[in-house]
Amino acid sequence: MEFSSKLLENAVNEMSQLPGIGKRTALRLVLHLLKQSENQTVTLAESLRKMREEVNFCSNCHNISDTKLCEICANPNRNEALVCVVEDIRDVMAIENTSQYKGHYHVLGGKISPMDGVGPGELTIQSLIDKVKNGRVEELIFALSSTMEGDTTNFYIFKQIESFNIKTTTIARGISVGDELEYADEVTLGRSIVHRIPFETSLKN
Repeated sequence: MEFSSKLLENAVNEMSQLPGIGKRTALRLVLHLLKQSENQTVTLAESLRKMREEVNFCSNCHNISDTKLCEICANPNRNEALVCVVEDIRDVMAIENTSQYKGHYHVLGGKISPMDGVGPGELTIQSLIDKVKNGRVEELIFALSSTMEGDTTNFYIFKQIESFNIKTTTIARGISVGDELEYADEVTLGRSIVHRIPFETSLKN
C-alpha cells in the first residue's frame, strides 16, 4: 500500500495494530478522522491518553476501574462470599448485562496456555487462592470459556483450593463448547449463571 504522506502511513500502521483492524480498515478510519474537526480528533486522542495513564485495576478483583476499588467490590449490596472467576473485563461486562448475578468477580487476566507461554504465574491465580485461604469465599463460580485452555485453568485452580471447605461450581453448559463467553447472548448466559452446577460434576462429563 503506497502512501502520499509519511504521517498518514504512520497513523495507519499504528491503527492496524488494533485487534481485527487490517490496513484497509485502518486507512478508512484514519481518513475519517482527518475529515472530522480538529477538536474531535484531539478529544479522542486525549481520552485514550488519559485512560492509559490514569486507569486502575481493582485491588480486590483486578477489574478495570477508575478508583482503587471498583464499583462492584465497593457495593455493600453485593455478596462478597460468592466469587465468579472470569478471564477478562469483557466477561464481567457480559455477565453484568444479564442482571442475574449479585456476587463479586475475580479477573484472571487470561487463561493458562503453555503453547502461548502463559502459565499460572502470569495470571492473578495466587491472589484468588489467597482470598480462599483467608476464608472470604464460600463459593467459586468458574465462568471461563469452555475451551481446552479454559478447562485447564478451571482444573488447575480447583486442585489448588481442593483442600478448603468451599463450594465450587461452573456455569451450566448452555454455553456451547468452544464458545467465547463474551459472544453468548444475555439470556443464555444469564441462565448458565443461575443454573450453575458443581464443578466436580463437570469433570465427569
